[in-house]
Amino acid sequence: MSDYLGSKKTGGSDETNRRRPLDDVGPVRAGESPVDVINRLLEAATGNDPLRFDLLRLRRQIQEQELTVAEARAAIEKMDNVIKKVTAPANRIGTFLGFPKPGLAHVAVAGHDYFTNVDPRLDTGALKIGARVLVNEAYVVVGDLGYDHSGPVGKVMDAMPDGRLRIGQEHGLPSAIVQRSSDLANANLKQGDEVRVDPAFRVAIEQLQSSQQREYYLEEIPQLPWAKIGGQQKAISAIQDAIELPLLYPDLFERFRYAQPKGFLLHGPPGCGKTLIGKATAYNLTRKLREKSGRDTKECFMHVKGPEILNMWVGESERLVREIFSIAREKRQLGFMPFLFIDEAESILGTRRAGRYSNILSTLVPMFCSEMDGIESLHDVVIILASNRADLIDPAILRPGRIDRKIRVNRPDKPGARDVFGIYLTDDLPLDDALVKQHGQDHRAAVESLMDAVGNALFAHKETNRFLEVTLRSGRKDILYRGDLVSGAIIASIVERAKEMAIKRSIATGKDQGVSLADMLQALDLEYAENDIFPPTDVTEDWLMLLDYDPENVVKVSPIRQLAPARGKGLGGSI
Repeated sequence: MSDYLGSKKTGGSDETNRRRPLDDVGPVRAGESPVDVINRLLEAATGNDPLRFDLLRLRRQIQEQELTVAEARAAIEKMDNVIKKVTAPANRIGTFLGFPKPGLAHVAVAGHDYFTNVDPRLDTGALKIGARVLVNEAYVVVGDLGYDHSGPVGKVMDAMPDGRLRIGQEHGLPSAIVQRSSDLANANLKQGDEVRVDPAFRVAIEQLQSSQQREYYLEEIPQLPWAKIGGQQKAISAIQDAIELPLLYPDLFERFRYAQPKGFLLHGPPGCGKTLIGKATAYNLTRKLREKSGRDTKECFMHVKGPEILNMWVGESERLVREIFSIAREKRQLGFMPFLFIDEAESILGTRRAGRYSNILSTLVPMFCSEMDGIESLHDVVIILASNRADLIDPAILRPGRIDRKIRVNRPDKPGARDVFGIYLTDDLPLDDALVKQHGQDHRAAVESLMDAVGNALFAHKETNRFLEVTLRSGRKDILYRGDLVSGAIIASIVERAKEMAIKRSIATGKDQGVSLADMLQALDLEYAENDIFPPTDVTEDWLMLLDYDPENVVKVSPIRQLAPARGKGLGGSI
């Protein structure tokens, strides 16, 4: 300060005297930026110092330049990254197959196998067999991409003891041996299951739920005691002797060294209850086994319709047969009692010269025989065949040791038809007031009279009931009446038609109406006039499916009455 005052007295200029305090700022410090230096100068400058304005402007220019430099540096770094990316070699994608040694990965890339290192930064514990991995130019695993979401689909043909799978494809394409992915290591894969594999066909990655699932054969069985099946006491008794007794009393049959049957055939006209009897067999037999053994045995009813098995691709029909029997055996191992019910058996098990698909049948029938031979007895699988034309089934299927029992399901006679009517005409069914009043308000008596009256009208041998004329090779002509062609399905339809009439009458009158005798008789006439189970033509082959005649002895079948007005000419009179 004394220097400053002394200089002023010695005659120094005013400008020099004003700048001299800035000399006290000192030199630039280490690590100090130009802006920091300017800030120190501004702090040392007085408020009216003209250099203050210059310093502020200089600081702003320096800040702008620093911002420009920072932006340019960021743009250069970004461009460097882009250049590195576009010039770097592409990473390959491989399939991880496991760790043969710690830290050493087995990877399949483009059809070639490599034992390669793994980037230490990668979590090797999270790598799963079958997952996609990134492999750099040095063939080092540098990334985990997880499972692919697409790929070919194959069917499991066999599960090998070491866990590997033999995978086949549709339409006869080659099969391959693959290993399981980590997610399928403990999966219960069986023959016929569909799995998705990696594109290289090395690993089964995912189990698929097929659009045509293996379980689609299975049906729920309602409570069907034998009492709910009317008019078939003879067939029911034969089934009980052939199936129930050997399973309920195995020790006794073993004592006599009785060869237990493997299956039986239900044959007869359509609509007479073959499928219903098959389901009732499963329900009643399983119920008795539960009562006798004390185990919670459940029935497994596999309803297979014959035409569902036929397939145009070579080997596919045979595969379906193997799959069906495989399912049955699996269900047995799980504690179920499997019942394999094959409807329309003649369509897939016909004589190998009689079917339209004779080329398929020539291999399908032997395959079915082979699968049946692998079943020891009813304790494994109960096989039930149903057919309208048992004469068309191959004799190799029906021989003893395979289908041991042939049970005829006949059309119900008059007492049997009355039993069937009794199943559908229940005590809670609304009846016509006049009918109930006629029987002293006794609803049960009114139902009994209704069944008797309709049964008499159905089985009466009168002119209006004449239905068919059958010409035999011997020259004899038989006349068949309505009662000769009755079935459980027809009786059920008659009752439903009568109910429909009572419902419409209730709607029209606005009052509660019940089923009357007139409704039942009118429904009977309409059923035989319009029922679609009767062929609309005079083709003898079609009618033979409905008749209880030996096809070899029938020459011609002629409808006597017109079946339906809408079917046109040619159905009335003799054809």
